[in-house]
Amino acid sequence: MIPSADPSPHTAVLIGRFQPWHNGHMALLQAALAQAREVIVVLGSAHQARNPKNPFTWQERAAMVQSALAPAERVRVHCIPVRDHYDEERWVAAVRQGVQALVPAGAAVALVGHFKDHSSSYLQRFPGWTLLSLPRLGAFDGTPLRESYWNFDDAPRSEVLAALAPQVPAPVLDFLQSWMDTPDYDAMREEAAMLRSYHASWASAPYPPVLVTVDAVMLCNGHLLLIERGHAPGKGLWALPGGFVEPRDTLWQACLRELEEETACAVDAAMLAAALQGVRVFDHPDRSLRGRAITHVHVFDLGNRAQLPAVQGGDDAALARWVPLAQVPALETRFFEDHFHVVQSCLEGFCAIRLPV
Repeated sequence: MIPSADPSPHTAVLIGRFQPWHNGHMALLQAALAQAREVIVVLGSAHQARNPKNPFTWQERAAMVQSALAPAERVRVHCIPVRDHYDEERWVAAVRQGVQALVPAGAAVALVGHFKDHSSSYLQRFPGWTLLSLPRLGAFDGTPLRESYWNFDDAPRSEVLAALAPQVPAPVLDFLQSWMDTPDYDAMREEAAMLRSYHASWASAPYPPVLVTVDAVMLCNGHLLLIERGHAPGKGLWALPGGFVEPRDTLWQACLRELEEETACAVDAAMLAAALQGVRVFDHPDRSLRGRAITHVHVFDLGNRAQLPAVQGGDDAALARWVPLAQVPALETRFFEDHFHVVQSCLEGFCAIRLPV
């Protein structure tokens, strides 16, 4: 095969959360289209439950991207979803796998982006791809855009949309306007206000707090013990039983207390100690919107029993339930924070069980 004389890359890759797609993203995409034949937009934080930082599903974001393009451009732009994983090596591998599935073998790939802050360090994690580092194309930022959208001041809707109009493509503005009439908007706005108040309560601290929590991965007879959260943040989402470590708790005591309070699991401390497989720490800086939260996950395997231990939701849990492991992957988009990935990691690390996702 004769090498192509064309020095431009076959495919340019644009990675982000795009919550929502705004004019800064649009400028980067147009630059990518000018550089390459095809563009792949990697939609991060895919398959997560909605939250104020990630309110839109990957399908909604893909539709935003396509709606902002001319028909001739749409056929050149492909959107792919990628989970966060909260594990950089695993995330990089997932991005590469998704891109390589759409790129001809041996074709040149370029990564398009700009170094905004520490969150841009991923641009250096793809050796073999040409890095097209561009200057910031416009003073656009998703965080203040979302703050405006949540309308904490209860301004007239027309004022909110007028403030957003210069920042997003017209079809995206239409979507945002329509989405304001959905129950999801109301739920995310309420949760955003709760988190804002939560963070304000720490404003007088001499330094940002580090939250210490415990969680339990409890297995029995091919089932996983989950709770449904009864309060914001994450009201109605599935989560592991757990919570904050109290001042006089050890981690073990905190884990036992949270299991009792949230599930009333009919297993005594001695049996739990015998069933403990190990403890794993999850400390990704972005794993919780409440702040820097480091959790210590206790993994228990109660083995095979004739009957699953009785459970009942209490305290912060509206419901406690034993869920068959085969059903857990289907619940991924309804898990709180990073709890799906915590379960996935613990099952692989302690039990040699790999969830099909």
